[in-house]
Amino acid sequence: MMNLGMAMITADRLVRLAPVDLVIVVFYFVLVLAIGFYLKGRSNTGEDFFLAGREMTAWIAGLSFLSANLGALELMGWAAASYQYGILAAHWYWIGAIPAMLFLGLVMMPFYYISKTHSVPGYLKLRFGEASRALSAICFAFMTVLMSGINMYAMALVMKVVLGWDINFSIWVSSITVAVYVTLGGLRSAIFNEVLQFILIWAGALVIPVMGLIEAGGWKALQLKVAQNASVEYTHLWSTLGSFKDNPMGIHWTGIVFGLGFVISFAYWTTDFLVVQRVLAAKDLRAAKMAPIIGAAFKMFVPFIVILPGLLGLAVLPMKLTGEAAAVASGGHSYNEVLPLMLARYCGPGLLGLGITALIAGFMSGMAGNVSAFSTVWTYDIYKALIKKTATDAHYVLMGRWSTFVGVLISILTAYLVMQFLSIMDYVQALFSFFVAPLFGTVILGMLWKRATAAGGFWGLLAGTVSSVGMWAWVKVDPTALRYVALSSDAKDMAENMYRGLWSWILCVVVTVAVSMVTKPKPESELVGLVYGATEIPSEAEVPLYQKPVFWAVIVTIVFIALNIIFW
Repeated sequence: MMNLGMAMITADRLVRLAPVDLVIVVFYFVLVLAIGFYLKGRSNTGEDFFLAGREMTAWIAGLSFLSANLGALELMGWAAASYQYGILAAHWYWIGAIPAMLFLGLVMMPFYYISKTHSVPGYLKLRFGEASRALSAICFAFMTVLMSGINMYAMALVMKVVLGWDINFSIWVSSITVAVYVTLGGLRSAIFNEVLQFILIWAGALVIPVMGLIEAGGWKALQLKVAQNASVEYTHLWSTLGSFKDNPMGIHWTGIVFGLGFVISFAYWTTDFLVVQRVLAAKDLRAAKMAPIIGAAFKMFVPFIVILPGLLGLAVLPMKLTGEAAAVASGGHSYNEVLPLMLARYCGPGLLGLGITALIAGFMSGMAGNVSAFSTVWTYDIYKALIKKTATDAHYVLMGRWSTFVGVLISILTAYLVMQFLSIMDYVQALFSFFVAPLFGTVILGMLWKRATAAGGFWGLLAGTVSSVGMWAWVKVDPTALRYVALSSDAKDMAENMYRGLWSWILCVVVTVAVSMVTKPKPESELVGLVYGATEIPSEAEVPLYQKPVFWAVIVTIVFIALNIIFW
C-alpha cells in the first residue's frame, strides 16, 4: 500500500475511494444532519440555542471544549507547521496550551460562570461598559468568520489533493452541512457533533503515526532520518532556543515562553469565546472548572496525531514540500498538503474512508465552532446591544439561526483569503496576535484589578489591537522592521507573530493602567461577581480528593513537565 500511495503522488489524485469508503463518508454526513434535526425541538429558547441549556456534564463540555479547537487548525495546520518548523510546533500544544487551560478552569471560570454571561464580550460589558463590549464583539465576529474560512479551505484542499474533487464543490458541501445542523440545533447540536467528531478524529488519525513509526523504525530511527533530510534541530523542543539562528523557526526562548506561553496561549484559551462558550454550557460550577482540565489532559497527547505526521513526512516522503505559492508555481505540493500525502501513503479501503471522515469531521468541527460562536456574539453583543435592544426571546433565537446561515456565507468568501499564506498556521497566529492577545490584557486586568476603569478598558483594548495590526503592516511595507518587532532579522513568520502578540498585550496593559489611574473607577459594590477581591466564590460540594479540580490539575501539570523534559 505504501508503494501504491507514492506511485499516485504525481497523478491528478492520490487515491480513489472504494465503495466501502464512500459509504463511511456519506454515513457521517447523514449522521450529523440527523443529530441537528433531532435536537431542533430542544433549542427553542435563547438559553438552549446559545448555551445548550447549561446542562452539559464536565466530560461532555471538556471534550467539546477541546474538539472545538481540533479542526483544520490542528489536523492540517500543525502537521504543515511541524514539517516546516520541526518539533517546535509541539510548543503550541504544551506550553502554549496546558498552563492556560488549567488557569481558565481554576481561576477564570468562576467569574464567567457566576456572571451568567453568554459571551466574553458580555463579561466586558458588565465590567467595562458598552464601548468595550462593542469593540471586542466586532473584532471577535470578524475573526471568527476569517477562522472559519480556514476550515473550509483546508477541507477543500484535502478533497482536491487526495480525491481530485473540485475545490468549490467541497467548500459548498461542507458549509451547507454545518449551516443546517448548527441552525437547527444551535450550540447543543454543535457540542454533540463535536464529541462525535472527537472520537472519529482519534480513530481515523491514529493510522498515520502508527504506520509511520513502523516504517521509520521507531522514534530514534525517525530522529536520525529527520536529521539527515532536514536538520538535527528539527527534533529538539528546547535545547535549540538559546539563539535565534539555531532553530528552524528563528525564535528565541523568550518568544516561546512570554509571547506564546503567556500572551497568545492565555489569550486564546481564556478569552476566545469559541472555546469558552463550550465550558459555559456546563451544568454547575464544578463541571465548568473540570471541563478545561479534562481538555488539557487530552490536549497533551494530540501532538501524536498532529505533530508526528509532519515529522514523519520529513523522514519518509521522497520529495521536498514548499510554501503554497512555490507549490502552485511549480505544480508541486505545499506544506499544507503533508497530512493528505501521508494519509494516501498508508490507508487502504476502509481505513481511507475512516481517515477521510476524520479529516472532514475535524474541519466541520472547526467550522461549527466558529459559526456558533459568531452567531452568539452577533446576536447578543452586536444586534441586541446596538441595533434592537428590546425584543422577545424567540426573536433573538430566530436572529441566531439567520446569523448562523449568514456567517457560513461570509466564511465561504474568506476561505479564499487563506490561499495567500504559505502556511495555514502563519495566517491563524497573525489573527490571534491582532484580536486575541490585546483582549487578554483587558480581561485579566478587569478580573484581577478593582481600580481598572471603563475608559481604561476601552482605550487599552483599542490601543493593543491597532498597534498589533500596525506592526504587521510595518513589516509588510518595510521587511527590515522585522529586527525591531521580532528582535531579530532571522525570525520567521511564526516568531514575528509571537513577539507582535507580546508587544500588543504589553501596550494594552500599559494604556489600561495609565488611563485607569486618571479616571474614576466603579464603586466596589458594582464589581461583585466580576473582580477578585470583591466577589465571594461559591464553595463546591464536598467530594473526595480525587474528584476535586485542583487534584487533577496537579496531575496534568506533572505529566506536562515530564513531556517537556523527555523531548528537551
